[in-house]
Amino acid sequence: HQPAPAPGFSNANAPENQVPYGYPQHAPGTYQVLTGFETSNRYEIKNTLGQIVYCAAEDTDCCTRNCCGPARPFTLRIIDNLGHEVITLQRPLRCSSCCFPCCLQELEVQAPPGTPVGYVVQNWHPCLPKFTIQDEKRMDVLKIIGPCVICSCCEDINFEVKSVDETSTVGRISKQWTGFLKEAFTDADNFGISFPMDLDVKMKAVMIGACFLIDFMFFEHAGDKQQRIGVWQ
Repeated sequence: HQPAPAPGFSNANAPENQVPYGYPQHAPGTYQVLTGFETSNRYEIKNTLGQIVYCAAEDTDCCTRNCCGPARPFTLRIIDNLGHEVITLQRPLRCSSCCFPCCLQELEVQAPPGTPVGYVVQNWHPCLPKFTIQDEKRMDVLKIIGPCVICSCCEDINFEVKSVDETSTVGRISKQWTGFLKEAFTDADNFGISFPMDLDVKMKAVMIGACFLIDFMFFEHAGDKQQRIGVWQ
């Protein structure tokens, strides 16, 4: 089904208000199912009308994917419909557990490739997934706060986008429930992103990067097919 905008946020169909959302394009391929080898992820990014505006592909080698699993470093290239690379996401190899506060997750967003426009930085918290959206000068712009337990049955999982002081909610990144069969037997996920209409276009790109980081951290299945359910794991 087509993801609906998060309630309470402006999300009109006018082009300037179209909010991208993305999801892995395919379930695991036959090779991955038969051998257990992790294959690289591919995504489609659509606007609110369901039109594909970008495609994204993970650029990692086989050894990195299968040795590091969901924690792997990656370069993810976002391509427009003309085949031009417009955004590059780079994630270094770092920890994500609250047990290692000095080396938490970080993702750099480049738009165009080679020009950093912002960062997604994981913040330490004993229970909650928390992130800061920063601009190219490392100034805090927004916060993202997820639920204590990353688990759902028949409902969406929401990561709230908040002001820097965390007093008001201005957007949302949602992992959307896609049905029992798809959730149980495939590694394909749907995400929705909602953000303020007047948010700087560079920060919109960083928000898309945050969605990918959250996908890898919490919804990318490990070799044992177990999904991570919290920052303490």
